[in-house]
Amino acid sequence: MVVTELTIRKIVAADHEAVGAVGFAAWAASDAFEDSYLDPDVIARVLHEFAIFPEETKGEIFIAERGETIVGWGARENEPNYVSDLWVHPDHQGKGVGRAILLHLCEVMAAEGLATARLDTHAGNEGAIRLYERCGFIIVWRGREYSKSMGVELEKVHLEKRLADR
Repeated sequence: MVVTELTIRKIVAADHEAVGAVGFAAWAASDAFEDSYLDPDVIARVLHEFAIFPEETKGEIFIAERGETIVGWGARENEPNYVSDLWVHPDHQGKGVGRAILLHLCEVMAAEGLATARLDTHAGNEGAIRLYERCGFIIVWRGREYSKSMGVELEKVHLEKRLADR
C-alpha cells in the first residue's frame, strides 16, 4: 500500500468548500454527541457555520492534504495562541493528520514567541482529548459553556500547552 505524504499549507480561496465539508463530516462523526446534536436546527446551524467559516474567519487556517485531497484543517482565531478549530475527515482519523496539524500550529505560535497554546473541545470528545494530551496539552478547566456556532450549552474542557520558557 502506498501512503501519500501529508503536506500542510495555508488555505486559499479554492479550498473553502472542501474545508467546510471536511469540518462538517468530522463534526457529524464525532463521538461527543449530546441530545442537542440531533436537533435539525442545530445540524443546519453547524452546517452553515462550517460553510461560511473559511471565508469569514479573521484568523489563520492551515489545511492538511494527501495528494490533492484535503483531509483535515486547523485554525487560529480570536487570539494568536488559540487553536479555534481542528478537524480531520473521518476517513483519515487515526493516521497522524490531527497531530501534524496541531503540532504545526504550535510551531507557528512558538516561532512567534508565544509562551502557551490554548484550545477547547467538548468534554465527551475523548479521542480529541487523548490527541491533545499526547501532544503535550493539559486540561485546565472543565464546565458548561455556550457554543455560539451550535446555539446550545455544552460540557467543555479547556486545555493548554507550554510552548517555551519565558
